[in-house]
Amino acid sequence: MNITQHPELLDRLAASYALGTLRGGARRRFETLAREHATVRAAALVWQTRWSGLTELQPAVEPAPAVWTRIDNLVQAGKSQAAMQAARADAAQAAAREPAAGGWWRNLLVWRGAAAAGAVATLAAVVVGVQVNGGLKATTGAQIASLQQQLQATPQIQYVAVLADAKADASMLVTFDPKNNQLVLQRVGGFQEGDDKSLQLWALPPAGGPRSLGVLGGDKLLKLTAQEGDVKEVPTLAISLEPRGGVPSATGPTGPVLFKGALIRKAT
Repeated sequence: MNITQHPELLDRLAASYALGTLRGGARRRFETLAREHATVRAAALVWQTRWSGLTELQPAVEPAPAVWTRIDNLVQAGKSQAAMQAARADAAQAAAREPAAGGWWRNLLVWRGAAAAGAVATLAAVVVGVQVNGGLKATTGAQIASLQQQLQATPQIQYVAVLADAKADASMLVTFDPKNNQLVLQRVGGFQEGDDKSLQLWALPPAGGPRSLGVLGGDKLLKLTAQEGDVKEVPTLAISLEPRGGVPSATGPTGPVLFKGALIRKAT
């Protein structure tokens, strides 16, 4: 099945791949498709950008004291179990050296004491675990609700382009958010223009000459104001290297075109 023809499936797979939940053979097949299809690469880059943005928004959270108590109880239960096993081994050795009746009685006392200690530690760990799990479930629910709100507040990406150089190496991820009338460009390659040069983004419509969409700064994440009409029905975007400050739109690119790629409209 060609997943590029099934946008909803592609979007779910790309989200799972970026999150790390897509594993094994399915992950390897997705990576193979990403190497062969720009649409798959673009979907993966979009979700990687989304997830990375969410992690930056999340504040640091200190574990509750009960969590450390539960960990300590589990550790102590493990130590008690090890002590009980050691006591059994010692009792077995003592039984081999002492008379049957006396050795049996002492062994029974040792085993009962070790078993009681282990049971108490294990019970404490279970009780604290139940209490902590209730708190953790509430905390996790609050975090999920917060993440859902953040996802709803994230830009609505409707157009995607991966601009690559002559060697087909991805250098710029471009997305358009019609909700905020914003083009977002993220550098994904190592290219950096000189101080006397600027990168300029161009729309290449099917008819007519190139149209400038803006001059890019040197930041890794760039934002340009644009209307949907500026990118609608535009099949290709390109970036040229121009004198510092760019050139007028009417003149078209005057420098070399460094990056180019198809502009893909996501299915709604």
